[in-house]
Amino acid sequence: MIPKIAFIGAGSFQFTRKLVRDILTFPALANCHISLMDIDKERLAYIKQGVDKIVAAGNYPAKITATLDRAEALQGAAGVVCAILQGGVDVFRHDVEIPKKYGVDINVGDTRGPAGVFRALRTIPVMLDICRDAERYCPQAVFLNYTNPMSMLCRAMQEQSSISVIGLCHSVQGLAAGLVRKIGIPYEEITSRCAGINHQAWLLDFKWKGKDVYPLLREAYEKNPELYRDEKVRAEMFFHLGYYVTETSGHNSEYNSWFRKRPDLIEKYCLSDAWNTGKYAFIRDEYLKTEKTWREDIKKELAKPVDLNLGYEYAAFIFNAVFGDGTLYEFNGNVRNFGLIDNLPYGCCVEIPILASRRGFDPIHIGPLPPQLAILNGINAACDELAVKGSLSGDPELIYQSAYFDPLASAVLSLGEIRQMITEMFLANREWLPQFKHLG
Repeated sequence: MIPKIAFIGAGSFQFTRKLVRDILTFPALANCHISLMDIDKERLAYIKQGVDKIVAAGNYPAKITATLDRAEALQGAAGVVCAILQGGVDVFRHDVEIPKKYGVDINVGDTRGPAGVFRALRTIPVMLDICRDAERYCPQAVFLNYTNPMSMLCRAMQEQSSISVIGLCHSVQGLAAGLVRKIGIPYEEITSRCAGINHQAWLLDFKWKGKDVYPLLREAYEKNPELYRDEKVRAEMFFHLGYYVTETSGHNSEYNSWFRKRPDLIEKYCLSDAWNTGKYAFIRDEYLKTEKTWREDIKKELAKPVDLNLGYEYAAFIFNAVFGDGTLYEFNGNVRNFGLIDNLPYGCCVEIPILASRRGFDPIHIGPLPPQLAILNGINAACDELAVKGSLSGDPELIYQSAYFDPLASAVLSLGEIRQMITEMFLANREWLPQFKHLG
């Protein structure tokens, strides 16, 4: 049987093309039916051209279709890739600007904390609608989510839907490879294991020919100050907590209470990257620039020769393992914590190694995290839990309580000030939050 793979939110020109290219490199998937779905007709037409060009360049027997109809895309799919954004920069601005007014200087705002929670509240109802369609049109499908905030969305979908949902994040991929480049040792000779929560997982086991790499990494930092300047937040966390964390310094600076609670700390640790502060203004400017040039940019990309070399995206390898040639594949994914990390909240969303095969997914038991890591992960995971339960129940009090314990917000504000901030965020987002009836 020819497998069908549905892309929900296919309009991301670079991401979709790279993933389709990777999928088609596997002989067992080369004849698959790829159904591209997006709500933007013009962008959908461009991505269809880009994917058609890949098929032609590789002389693949694949079938490519494009549709604005989500049900049509999902019908009979063996695999689903979901990468959507609910609301644009005009909505996102409130996630950043309202906390900033109260002294909570958000960075990226797509994962957790006040900004991440409201992105989740806007997106969870849509993701559950997609899952309900998947239950109807492709109940046996493998559903791979790339949409943020990863932990909260996956937690909601995995509780509410019977679909096999796994969350995938780019932050784990390339972490060990990036670190060994700092040290100057071959990546092929490295073994590693990473676990924790999304955007705050830890490189727990990191060895070169059986020996711990971390002493070499400390030595590299001592010899080369440039390494520290590039990643101040993650370097500080490594120095003090003993393990390296996934995602960038910009992201991680807002998931704890140490780096963004005072202007002098932001200046010291968080100004080396345009993404580390003033994020909404940066995104707005990039968005406006892109809106002016995106058609020309895509046309230039379409004119370039096609690169058919296999990349590193998890999704293609996962699909091949589950309904392709069955080659086993280990990856890091986001699933609920049912006895996987012993000292994180039961049932929360964790990011751990998973084995994909024709059997489906087998999460790998990690055991307890080092206690200092479990404290930080545990606080964030518990806040995520409150936010998800608040969204699913329509209870705004749980959203307030999630914010009360957020590491950054609680380092800056009193309980009353946090409540006032969240109330303002509720009002700014009320048109996007159908689950909270009281907002009107």
